[in-house]
Amino acid sequence: MKFIAIIPARYASTRFPGKPLAMLGGKPVIQRVYEQAISVLPEAYVATDDQRIFQCVEAFGGHAVMTRTDHKSGTDRIQEAVEHIGTDADVIINIQGDEPFVQASQLQTLMQLFDDPTTQIGTLGKRFETMEAVQNPNSPKIVCDLRGFALYFSRSVIPFVRGKETAEWLQHYPYLKHLGLYAYRREVLRQVTQLPQSPLEKAESLEQLRWLENGYRIRVGLTDVETVGIDTPEDLARAEAFLAAMKL
Repeated sequence: MKFIAIIPARYASTRFPGKPLAMLGGKPVIQRVYEQAISVLPEAYVATDDQRIFQCVEAFGGHAVMTRTDHKSGTDRIQEAVEHIGTDADVIINIQGDEPFVQASQLQTLMQLFDDPTTQIGTLGKRFETMEAVQNPNSPKIVCDLRGFALYFSRSVIPFVRGKETAEWLQHYPYLKHLGLYAYRREVLRQVTQLPQSPLEKAESLEQLRWLENGYRIRVGLTDVETVGIDTPEDLARAEAFLAAMKL
């Protein structure tokens, strides 16, 4: 089975404009993401709408592809990149351009989900460690069925544990944090990017709910690795400290 990583990277982030080009430990953030991807995958491309990011990727020896500026999601940008590249890969892996610490073990877990021919889309979940983290609406929760397929994603705390104090809920249910790594079979990616926004997606502002509402199945792999995504300049400072601690 052939895999390819595509890394969507915009310049015009609302909270941190130009973050793919921000320096982290002497390298641009996007370079660190790219290097993590190609440590596991045979091929990777950065899909961007900005010439500065394109030139940066080419300068460090990476592959990049220019895409339109009007995409509403990274998934849409990835599909356009797939069309431009003309790849024959069976599975497309979506690695966010602001995840410089994505780990080899996470990518390998994601790839292994496709050993099962029924897997259409794959993603990752990690056990929450505190109820305070579970209650954070910026950390979507995943509820899975007994075969490891997602039943629902929510910013709310689900499920509700009846008859127990909230502080005890983690002792009674393994709440899963959704990590924003995805993989799609190539034809499934093409299909889901043609779907209109769905009611649940609009309500929760979670793109993956569009796929579930339309009958696609998302298999969830488990990881015990926490990464440091970069959404703000403050996150970049935390990432610098994380990098120093890891001695990367």
